[in-house]
Amino acid sequence: MKIAFWLYFFMFLAFFDLHAQYPILTPFALSLGAAPAFIGWMMGIYALTHLPGNLIAGQGVDRHGSRGYMIFSLLSAGVILLLQAHVTEPWQLLVLRSISGFVLAFLSPACLALLASLATDAVKQGKLMAGHGVMHTLASVVSPAAGAFLVARTGFTLTFQALGWLMIATGVIAMFTIKEPPKLKTALQQQPTQKVPVKLNVIPVYFYLLPFAVSCAQGILYFELPLQAGGVSGIMHTGLYFSIISLGALATLSLLFLNHFSPYIRTYLGILGIALSFFSLAALDSVPIIVSLFALGMAKGVIFPAMASVFIDLCGGQRLGTVFSLQSIAMSIGSFLGPIIAGTMHNTYSPYFFAFVILMLVIIIVPAWKRNIPTAYTIPTER
Repeated sequence: MKIAFWLYFFMFLAFFDLHAQYPILTPFALSLGAAPAFIGWMMGIYALTHLPGNLIAGQGVDRHGSRGYMIFSLLSAGVILLLQAHVTEPWQLLVLRSISGFVLAFLSPACLALLASLATDAVKQGKLMAGHGVMHTLASVVSPAAGAFLVARTGFTLTFQALGWLMIATGVIAMFTIKEPPKLKTALQQQPTQKVPVKLNVIPVYFYLLPFAVSCAQGILYFELPLQAGGVSGIMHTGLYFSIISLGALATLSLLFLNHFSPYIRTYLGILGIALSFFSLAALDSVPIIVSLFALGMAKGVIFPAMASVFIDLCGGQRLGTVFSLQSIAMSIGSFLGPIIAGTMHNTYSPYFFAFVILMLVIIIVPAWKRNIPTAYTIPTER
């Protein structure tokens, strides 16, 4: 449990660092003279470069363990933040964000794999993963407001430097505190190669529209909300807005009884809730923005655990790494396209309304129940 404590500590600090940047990146880019369309590309490129990092991390962690990838990710991300503090041109920020997306892609798979390896049974594993979710949510509640507060008091340069040194210090501490569990070391050394047949359910492609649409809408929100709050002058409001979303998510994540309901129904209702929240942001000026954002956060708190359960059920619990890799690809593509679409249409139409439309289309296309899955096929795999 000592390793679990340090992992939670590192994940909280890493998530704190990441979420603290959400309300300040768009104002920072504006201060450099970047146009809205360019800011959309800057935010989207992070998701695009995150994709190959995730794919490499999945194989690398299985073969070599988590420790090295965690330390590399933390130290590299810290150095990039230090460099980011001194950029003077928009293209420099674009390059650094693209590199940051790649190196940080290793952190989450490495932490989750090491955390899962600490469990001796499914119940304990579930508790450890729940702790991961709590750390992520708590960090996302506090950090946006903290990041905005730092910029308001010290400016962009000192804020990025502080976040960078925090990430580097976390990586240094990880060098001395994180060790691979003995049983995991043994498994990595043995690397058995016996091939056995595994049956896989063929998941219909349209189910991957769920993570794509949600992440696309989220990318639109991350682009548009700082601009709606006033850009550089409204940075404190932006930080508070993102914290309100996280508070809404925390409210529904705390309702454990929701897990007793069908994950398909929960996913359907969660997407509907996000869509209606975006419609409120786009067209209902009479609804306070705080109410719309809190409702959006509550819907997010419903949908993300439910969507994971949907994919586990669809694949029959087999080859989860492959299934969640495909889900990650869908989310990365959505996160890439969302800010770009928002930046392109920002001066003509409401990006919030586009997010509403794409979410409603997904509700129409994807059923809220499990249809007959095509006959499973068998592939050889190593064990």
